Amino acid sequence: MASLPLVDSHCHLHMLDADADHPRPYLDEAHAKGIGHFLTVSVDLDSVQDLLALAERYPQVSTSVGVHPCGKDLREVDPESLAAMADHPQVLAIGETGLDYLCAGEGDRGWQHERFRRQIRAARIAGKPVIIHSRGAPEDTARILKEEGADEVGGIIHCFTDDKAAAHRYLDLGFYLSLSGILTFHQANALREVAQQLPAESLLVETDCPYLAPVPHRGKQNQPAWVREVAECLAEVRGEHLHNVAEYTTSNFYRLFPSAEPPLRGAVL
Repeated sequence: MASLPLVDSHCHLHMLDADADHPRPYLDEAHAKGIGHFLTVSVDLDSVQDLLALAERYPQVSTSVGVHPCGKDLREVDPESLAAMADHPQVLAIGETGLDYLCAGEGDRGWQHERFRRQIRAARIAGKPVIIHSRGAPEDTARILKEEGADEVGGIIHCFTDDKAAAHRYLDLGFYLSLSGILTFHQANALREVAQQLPAESLLVETDCPYLAPVPHRGKQNQPAWVREVAECLAEVRGEHLHNVAEYTTSNFYRLFPSAEPPLRGAVL
């Protein structure tokens, strides 16, 4: 039986090095490897118009609006204004937002918390899921999500790398966990053990391109086609066929984002 095409649930197409037809070569290569949809994610407000233009040009591309916790965009986020920016059929989510304690000093954490809270509020106003970046802050991330009622809209913990306890805190809030190329890294045994035990209905795959190229492409610019390597690693870790991983990760994506145009079956996997 033909399987569903894979979805790259988190990428940054506008950051890829490409020619004048950017990013068609990357999308064509990804299509040839069985990837059918791409969520290209905002990290600052200045890039929103470029992301919308990409999504309007390519029906297989969706986008988000939001400000990364490590971003240089120091403007104060207004929840109502951000929610208004998300009022576009190709905008699926608010984010990426969250907490990153590796890029923030102790004095910056309160500011990160407040901007994070404001973007969760924007997601609730817009009625759209929220995309979460969390690094070095699993307890505070889950606490703020709960305090701000993020379970009302749900969302994605992108590039999940935390332990099983953190995973279940997020799952209890109705969030999906997206696995990146880090899953393939030689030193990621602990993450692979967690991924083996997580419920299939909670999982997504992503590239986070141009970052985090998976094995065997380490050291290169990551690209959407290589989400297949992440899915193949996940299948190996869980003792499953690639078709099964494509089936449930893609179904999970469209369950979270029902307004996204679903792919046709028949991907080459």
